[in-house]
Amino acid sequence: MTTKNLNLTEKLKLYFGFDKFKGDQEAIIRNLLDGKDAFVLMPTGGGKSLCYQLPSLIMDGTAIVISPLIALMKNQVDVINGLSEEEGVAHYLNSSLNKAAIQQVIDDVRSGRTKLLYVAPESLNKDENVEMLKGVKISFYAVDEAHCISEWGHDFRPEYRNIRPTINRIGAAPVIALTATATDKVRTDIKKSLGILDAVEFKSSFNRPNLYYEVRPKTKEIDRQLIVFIKQHAGKSGIIYCLSRKKVEELAAVLQANDIKAAAYHAGLDSVTRSQTQDDFLMERIDIIVATIAFGMGIDKPDVRFVIHYDIPKSLEGYYQETGRAGRDGGEGLCIAFYAYKDLQKLEKFMEGKPVAEQDIGRQLLQETAAYAESSVCRRRMLLHYFGETYDKDNCGNCDNCLHPKEKREAKNALLVVLKAVLAVKENFRQNYIIDFVKGRATDDITSHKHDQLEEFGAGEDEDPKIWNPVIRQAIIAGFLKKDVENYGLLKVTAAGKRFIKSPATFMIVEDTEFKEDDYEEAGDATGTALDPTLHAMLKDLRKQVARKAGLPTYVIFQDISLEQMATMYPVTLQELQNIQGVGAGKAKRYGQPFCDLIKKHCEENGIERPEELRVRTVAKKSMLKVKIIQSIDRQVALDDIANAQGLDFDELLNEVEAIVYSGTKLNIDYFLEEVMDDDHVDDIYDYFRESETDDLEVAMKELGPDYSEDELRLVRIKFLSEMAN
Repeated sequence: MTTKNLNLTEKLKLYFGFDKFKGDQEAIIRNLLDGKDAFVLMPTGGGKSLCYQLPSLIMDGTAIVISPLIALMKNQVDVINGLSEEEGVAHYLNSSLNKAAIQQVIDDVRSGRTKLLYVAPESLNKDENVEMLKGVKISFYAVDEAHCISEWGHDFRPEYRNIRPTINRIGAAPVIALTATATDKVRTDIKKSLGILDAVEFKSSFNRPNLYYEVRPKTKEIDRQLIVFIKQHAGKSGIIYCLSRKKVEELAAVLQANDIKAAAYHAGLDSVTRSQTQDDFLMERIDIIVATIAFGMGIDKPDVRFVIHYDIPKSLEGYYQETGRAGRDGGEGLCIAFYAYKDLQKLEKFMEGKPVAEQDIGRQLLQETAAYAESSVCRRRMLLHYFGETYDKDNCGNCDNCLHPKEKREAKNALLVVLKAVLAVKENFRQNYIIDFVKGRATDDITSHKHDQLEEFGAGEDEDPKIWNPVIRQAIIAGFLKKDVENYGLLKVTAAGKRFIKSPATFMIVEDTEFKEDDYEEAGDATGTALDPTLHAMLKDLRKQVARKAGLPTYVIFQDISLEQMATMYPVTLQELQNIQGVGAGKAKRYGQPFCDLIKKHCEENGIERPEELRVRTVAKKSMLKVKIIQSIDRQVALDDIANAQGLDFDELLNEVEAIVYSGTKLNIDYFLEEVMDDDHVDDIYDYFRESETDDLEVAMKELGPDYSEDELRLVRIKFLSEMAN
């Protein structure tokens, strides 16, 4: 079909209501109408889908769009069918359809009514679908999310490798491959696999000037920071990405508990819930989606104002694609990632057991992510460099590193040491090896290659060891070194690097940001660093008075950790008091009021503003096991039977029951004590805990002597705390 005389702008206006094309869209469409293969690299939000939707409506026959995403298919089919007065112009064929729906699709395709058929690669490769499509005129094949073909892409799908053989079986037609993120290595891989090495390439700029990039250290206070951030941007739409389904559900529950309209989204939820959540987000019934990467591909919501990465992603492609969902309308888009080195170690651990080649690729991708997070260079410049694009400005003015630049330092000598080292080891090793080599570390690897005997070995041992990573990373960006990605990430010296060795010039670098190991510990609640010592002392005095009056030990009233949190979070109502560790509803009601009154008075007298961020409600993480134990005790099941049913030994069960009682939940185990213990023993132990200043078990065993077993002491302590503390 010739396109010279075809007025495409008229067609664009007719079908989509737009007055003009964006970027390369018109050139891509004309190329396809002329029957040529195309490779389209267009960042998220650039208008990729129009590049195949419009030509499918103009050309004879049915266009086949291969996409991995059921959610995207449904979304786009609804859009196209909404443009047409006729039924069945667009369809999708995937595992979510029942038999009758599949038959309807087949009938519409065979009759020529369907111009656009979306299929998952698995569906395309099925024999019965291949046979059906052989009898249909195919206008072209569009392979969306084409990076899935490559093992170097961020979500490799093996079934994508079968697309070309299947196309050959159905019948030849032009192929257009589209992706939002692909490094040079991935691009070559895609074209090779699809058999379109001569495809015309269309590559749009990856720069999204409206997106602000920031990396924050992931600390114990992350949930609190998130809630403060979301409340500062109240009413705006945002996506928070987590790596695990468990974290998605926990975080969504914390946000909901703090009156934020949020919902969880991951592949483990049923399709009805997923669709509903997606619709709620698009229709603005909820503001925040907490999701795994299963969410967002092809979600066309133009006004997502922020994308937050709770966990650092596995690759920069993934990161770029996910952040690309912010600010598609050209308005503000805040992209904030939380980074802890521990998270990377966890991701590395997940790779164990995979094939060696896959582990190797995974580790290299992780190293690029770490470099991005730790570097103090302009984030935009680093991202664009990763995708093979040069960014010439020194300061982009819209990332944390550019808005708060670090002081630069001269690194001419360090760069010389590195360049000479790379050449000395014949450009055959990776970054970590080179760093060990210049530092003079005689590792097994280095000694086995006899490189410790080279003149250049240890040439940088007098330099600050922290300088080597930033020198190498920034030398790559500056073009003195290059990383041979196809070859395990080996470092090579470029022509510019060789010129630098001959006539060295100034080379200024910024040092990496240091992320301290102890910034983020996943376990345990933060007691907070802002403990108010005056209030803490007053609360301890009050606890003593209340205990004396009740004739009880102080630990029964509130544990030490509870007082520490009160002196940090300033709860002034019984409701707020229940957000404190170890304070359940019963305990708050029984002992809480005088503590709230004291805190309130202290805040008023000292002009203490209780910042919003210190009133974050946490969600008690009662695991399913704890819930089952509580339910069983309510039904008066014998404790040893509960232990057997849950696959625990008796000691482990008591640990769980103690944890439940110490967190403020009341349990009545009298029915069990009556069965297994002598009444006098129960009374003696109960009286001991009433008089004692501590609930420590070892102290109790010394005091009470060998007549009482450890299990008996623990059981009665559970009864005592339940009755007196909760």
